[in-house]
Amino acid sequence: MTLTRSARSLGQWLLLGGLVGAVCGAASALFLFLLDEATTFREQHSVIVYTLPLAGLVIGALYAKWGAPIRGGNNLVIDTVHEGDPQIPLRMAPMVLLGTVLTHLFGGSAGREGTAVQMGGSLADALAHRLRVSPDTRRGMLAAGIAGGFGSVFGTPIAGAVFGLEVVVVGRLGYEALLPALVASVVGDLVTRSLGIVHTVYPVPGVLPLSGWVLAKWLVFAVAVAGVAIVFMEGTHRLKKLLEGRVPWLPVRMAMGGLAVVGLWKLVGTEAYLGLGVPTLVRSFVDPSLPESAFAWKLLFTAVTLGAGFLGGEVTPLFFIGAALGNVLARLLGLPLDLGAAVGMAALFAAAANTPLALSIMAVELVGASVLPHVAIVATVAYLLTGHRGIYPAQRLARLKHGGPLLARLVPLRELPGEPPDTEKPSEPQGPSRG
Repeated sequence: MTLTRSARSLGQWLLLGGLVGAVCGAASALFLFLLDEATTFREQHSVIVYTLPLAGLVIGALYAKWGAPIRGGNNLVIDTVHEGDPQIPLRMAPMVLLGTVLTHLFGGSAGREGTAVQMGGSLADALAHRLRVSPDTRRGMLAAGIAGGFGSVFGTPIAGAVFGLEVVVVGRLGYEALLPALVASVVGDLVTRSLGIVHTVYPVPGVLPLSGWVLAKWLVFAVAVAGVAIVFMEGTHRLKKLLEGRVPWLPVRMAMGGLAVVGLWKLVGTEAYLGLGVPTLVRSFVDPSLPESAFAWKLLFTAVTLGAGFLGGEVTPLFFIGAALGNVLARLLGLPLDLGAAVGMAALFAAAANTPLALSIMAVELVGASVLPHVAIVATVAYLLTGHRGIYPAQRLARLKHGGPLLARLVPLRELPGEPPDTEKPSEPQGPSRG
């Protein structure tokens, strides 16, 4: 009986997970193609950046009118996994895709994983409701949607599967959704690649044996990563809260944010901090003359863009910030430059998203096994040092990071004392910029 039940479960998730992965992979391929076209156009016609305030006004007006049901972004997807809320509106997928592409076209500093996760979640939920599956199966399909979106947009299927489990509850993996998440992430990645998408290739660091002295350097490295992660999280949350309080109407807030980004762009005199910033991210692995302030400028550009309400995610900007920070720290601590950039790239997002395991695996998928054990050490220490905060306020906490008994219930990070309040549930519609 047990074998029959296991075989039935395997067959079900191969089918449902594969279906979710296929739609996620196709959506990610379309998104990455449009994003590449938008980035190329902006780089060839940089004058378009001057119109970012107008773009913010238009995108904000569209979301103020039609975006109320999807204003939670990634937090809406996480809340739905836990609470079984009504179906995630299918409109989330096309609206967040369009909004993110326009954000990058006009020069906003944002990422792409938030868009992929939201598309994956809304498409998976649409399939779950169409197929009339049980609540438990629906939760598995939502986890598959998160994993399929994340894994396919970065070309990291194993990290995508683990991320789909790890991001939902801080410090606990939901193994009951492991199979659908893995199937969806692997299938999504295969579909995206089969449609001609080529992912960024990063330099592969050499092997550095772990010793006591090297370990001491990584601990110092981790403290710096945690500090920058806290600055990013607190800065983005507080800026968004401040703008919401002072400027209630979203289109005006986004126009103001666009104006601020244009001002920063002219101040620094370079386009390196606009959009994804992948060229400078890759440069961090090899260039010992990278400006020491590069990570701080990218942090500021991104906090202003997302804090004002523009759409996109945090992963690629945090990769940029982490790699640039790792470049500086490697020079200061006498670590290999490429290894410092690789560890910083993964560990900063791990600390901000409370996903040290997924990002350690992701680092291996992106740059090879030589990054171990260094990235796991830094990511874990930085994750602990950031406390009970994160870029996704809807994440649930089952147990305090420093240990102790299980909490009486899963507590959203937004409800913890001293944490930034949840700004995803105001009375006026917001763009889903989280993630």
